[in-house]
Amino acid sequence: MSSSGNNLRPMTPATKLSAKSRTRRTSSVGKIDLGDTVPGIGTMSETRAARAASNQRMKALASASKNDMDLLQKFWLTYREMSYRHAWVTPLVVLATVYGAYFSSGNRTKTNPLNMFVTISYQIGDSNMYGKGIKDLYFVFFYMIFFTFLREFLMDIAIRPLTKWLNVTSPHRVKRMMEQVYAIIYYGVSGPAGLYIMYNSDLWFFETAPMYRTYPDLTNSFDFKLFYLCQAAFWAQQACVLVLQLEKPRKDYKELVFHHIVTLLLIWSSYAFHFTKIGLLIYITMDVSDFFLSLSKTLNYLDSPVVPPVFFTFIAVWIYLRHYINICILWSVLTEFRTEGSYVLNFATQQYKCWISLPIVFVLILALQLVNIYWLLLIFRILYRLLWKGIQKDERSETESDESDDEKDDLKAEKQN
Repeated sequence: MSSSGNNLRPMTPATKLSAKSRTRRTSSVGKIDLGDTVPGIGTMSETRAARAASNQRMKALASASKNDMDLLQKFWLTYREMSYRHAWVTPLVVLATVYGAYFSSGNRTKTNPLNMFVTISYQIGDSNMYGKGIKDLYFVFFYMIFFTFLREFLMDIAIRPLTKWLNVTSPHRVKRMMEQVYAIIYYGVSGPAGLYIMYNSDLWFFETAPMYRTYPDLTNSFDFKLFYLCQAAFWAQQACVLVLQLEKPRKDYKELVFHHIVTLLLIWSSYAFHFTKIGLLIYITMDVSDFFLSLSKTLNYLDSPVVPPVFFTFIAVWIYLRHYINICILWSVLTEFRTEGSYVLNFATQQYKCWISLPIVFVLILALQLVNIYWLLLIFRILYRLLWKGIQKDERSETESDESDDEKDDLKAEKQN
């Protein structure tokens, strides 16, 4: 209500001067609807029905308890209300139950049925190498729950207070900043982890020939497999949130869904058919570029003066990784795929690098590249506005800049609910 009140104040020379002096050359950076980050459960819009249900629970909890059944019902209502306010509660219960049962059992070997959920399976003897199998799906499913907890917990307990400490007051900005800061945290870990694994392999620095020379990669080291399956869990969790549409869809919702479908197909096919070295390089290109994207958007939400240099750095990293490196991988599929390593179809020895898999691998990576090209056009449009139209189109007052077009859409959707 305060913002609407400010809009009714008469314009004075002082307010006119203040409005003109606040130039937001970089405000368009925050409106880049591209990249791989999807909304979180905790940042979804609160509907009228959800608020009404919450009020009903609070009334029931405030009523007097007549017997034990009332107490049990209140315990259940308390849990539901806590889950409603904090989306990380239910995942925490699941994680605590599984981890507690696993570690308290004293049996941390593969004979423990919970072992396939908690840690990776199929160790080759006492070596550091691991094979593949159906138990890997249980690991991915369990850590989808883990990443749901981690994301919602960090956003609720750490990142939301951080936005208040940084004096971010706009509800829309708070939500978007929470999502982007979590992305910075995740990609800030996964990006260097991928680079570390690549550094300790024969792929450094984005060498393409070794991707095919040692094919089929039936086994992987502990670090490699752990990284690969955790990435699969992260992307699968994001895809579930995206497909369920727990938040208002972005403008490029269809492109984002297509991107996630292609990414999940690449993850599954590269793992099942032993093209994990290709998958590792693609993971790195996405994670490192998304780190700089999220950093740019977060700094924009804070009105930081360093947004332009960070944004330019992001553009350079994006073009290099998501286009140059990806095109190099595409070119290697057309050239080195046949000549490096075995090139034969043999189901008995799991040799799938052949004339059938070549077009499939090429089309999947090409589809990823097409989405990246679409997003690159959006980046250039934002760059154009930043360099040539920033002052003219983004010269707004404090109130106008805080209530962005997206925030108006959120308020409109909330009224309709």
